[in-house]
Amino acid sequence: MTNPIFGRVVRRIEDPRFLTGRGRYVETVRPKGALRAVFVRSIIAHGRLEGVDVDAASSMPGVVAVLTAADLSLPDRPPADDVEGPFDRPVPASRTVRYVGEPVALVLAETLGQASDAAENVVAHVEPLDVVVGVDAALADGASLLFADAGTNVAYAFESGWEEDVLDGSDVVVRVRVEHQRLAPSPMETNAIVVEPHDEGLKVWVPSQVPFDVRSEIAEVLGLDEKAVHVVAPDVGGGFGNKAYVYPEHLMCAAAAMRLGRAVAWQETRSESFVGLNHGRAQIHDVELGARRDGTIVGLRVDIVTDMGAYPIGAYLPVTTSSMLPGPYRIPRVAYRGRAVVTNAVPVWAYRGAGRPEAAASLERAIDVLADELGVDPIELRHRNVIRRDQFPFTSATGEVYDTGDYDRALDEVTRLGGYASLRQEQQDRRRRGDVRQLGIGVSLYVEVTGFSRKEYSAVEIAADGSATIRSGTSPHGQGHETAFAQIASGVLGIPIERVRVIHSDTAEVQRGEGTYGSRSLQIGGTSVFRSAEQVLERARLVAAHMMEVAPEDVVVTTDGRLGVAGAPDASVSWADVASATVDGDRLPDHLRGELSSSGRPYQRGHTYPFGAHLAVVDVDVETGAVLLLRLIAVDDCGRILNPLLVEGQVHGGLAQGIAQALFEQVVYDELGTPLTSNLSTYQMPAASELPSFERGVLETPTPLNPLGAKGIGESATVGSTPAVVNAVVDALSPFGVRHLDPPLTPERVWRAIHDARDRNA
Repeated sequence: MTNPIFGRVVRRIEDPRFLTGRGRYVETVRPKGALRAVFVRSIIAHGRLEGVDVDAASSMPGVVAVLTAADLSLPDRPPADDVEGPFDRPVPASRTVRYVGEPVALVLAETLGQASDAAENVVAHVEPLDVVVGVDAALADGASLLFADAGTNVAYAFESGWEEDVLDGSDVVVRVRVEHQRLAPSPMETNAIVVEPHDEGLKVWVPSQVPFDVRSEIAEVLGLDEKAVHVVAPDVGGGFGNKAYVYPEHLMCAAAAMRLGRAVAWQETRSESFVGLNHGRAQIHDVELGARRDGTIVGLRVDIVTDMGAYPIGAYLPVTTSSMLPGPYRIPRVAYRGRAVVTNAVPVWAYRGAGRPEAAASLERAIDVLADELGVDPIELRHRNVIRRDQFPFTSATGEVYDTGDYDRALDEVTRLGGYASLRQEQQDRRRRGDVRQLGIGVSLYVEVTGFSRKEYSAVEIAADGSATIRSGTSPHGQGHETAFAQIASGVLGIPIERVRVIHSDTAEVQRGEGTYGSRSLQIGGTSVFRSAEQVLERARLVAAHMMEVAPEDVVVTTDGRLGVAGAPDASVSWADVASATVDGDRLPDHLRGELSSSGRPYQRGHTYPFGAHLAVVDVDVETGAVLLLRLIAVDDCGRILNPLLVEGQVHGGLAQGIAQALFEQVVYDELGTPLTSNLSTYQMPAASELPSFERGVLETPTPLNPLGAKGIGESATVGSTPAVVNAVVDALSPFGVRHLDPPLTPERVWRAIHDARDRNA
């Protein structure tokens, strides 16, 4: 890397278009004559679909078509790869409806108002069946079955060491049941699609993290060649994992456009989003943690039950959770059992962290309960059990090979920044005085796994004017990929960042792509850009050497972005000179001719394991149960940092979502499977004014697995912040005998916990 831009703050080159209203979102794409689409959704959580009456709607003004499963004839979509049995998903519902919000018909009209009016007149005839709400109901004897042919509501089960006594030798065993509540991702931009037929194919605009997957699935279900489907993901307004899925609505709109020969446009409403976009989390863990009296952990045993909703598309999530159960600790023995269970609710899919926050939160709660049982400071107990710096690479009890880390240092740094000793003194003073507002201090230490799908496509090309174009297979939804990748190319080639163009999220412009998820973009996608840029530079040095009649090893990138000769400051050529020479047949030998470009798809040989420590400080009003988050200190490691500004943005967003899970958010269903939290007036989310100014510390333990030394950062803060805040609230309530609380820690839930504890102790 030749450019000192690495490790320095560079303002995002994407932001001017966003801040001046020039961003392009799917809602702004309107082909001429596009029909507006509105979905008719089930209002019954579980029932036999005996027919859909579309006659009245079909004859309404402006309506072009009302399409049901019989009209579209789309194949069922399979569940997650590991799921066996009849758990396929009809598109749309055809014989059975399995959750409120499931599409049963599609109305297409000239205007949105006409389509909405017509949708109100479509009647789905549903014979109700018994409803399954929650995993306990799904697993109960005699439970109603969502898929009768399966004979069970357990779509997938796995275990490791479950029959072994991994707690043998423990002096103390603590047990805690941890519920990771169901969450609605709620991105700023809701789901959408625009499909335009052309030349025996389709052009598609969709706010997706995985546009190449959208292309593949649309082509598959419609029997088209992939080259006939052109997918563009424009400026995607947030994703958080829920947009890494190809939805039934996408396939239905594509099929309708093909059938009618007209463009189709659909934009989800905000209320629709709460029952249309996949949900997250929804796991329950029964945790047993055993230790000796000196605090040394002996073993861990966890029973994981995941509420998959109506279709087990995310059955891989509890598997990911199980892999990270030991966290950053030297736990020699781990046993786990996992079950993915179907219920009459919105399907569950990846949501920021995708299985890793669940593992960290359960373990960190158990560690705090153990510390309380042993009478040991929770930070001291963690220090006694963490993996030491000289033990890396470290293979965990679940077989994960952690690349690098310094967990003791993270704990030391977060306690230093927080003024931990002073906080404990203030807490004791408040407790002694019997203050109404009690202070709570919570810590969490986490490690997560990132870098999934360990290869990514990129290409770097130098134009005749000396500018550079990057093509990347990743697809950003707010992370700043354009800035990051331009920085990398600029750093390698010396070309000013403003002369580097980044193309992404367009299947006609980029050869292939895996997409963006699992905190993979910089370490996998960025490494690919780095390698392609290196290869371009190597060839450019050969060309420049020929032009200047020097040895290739003497050619260097100069401080002013030219290719010069080491030790001869007056001898140099520009990138434009070199690029022009490669297409000028008279100037170079045959082996140096041709466009100055390179592409590739390098493979990273392992995953990376970012880590960190978070400290939360809360005020809890013991008379009302109100929780006020006073401070959140986050010390996170993501390997080598390319652009601190981009890292800070990712950390801030992750902290906000993790805190929201701890204190505010939860999807709630009633006993009939009707969602009670279907809009932003009932689904609680924090405003910026309800969050403190975050305090940050930074560690860098570069990974040896890629040349950038980079690990992931997009999900880390979400992993660490939720358990820190929950631990802090429970800590504030510990004098009352409260040992555990599940989030969200609303005033009512906290108040009830205090009063229940007082009643028990009366």
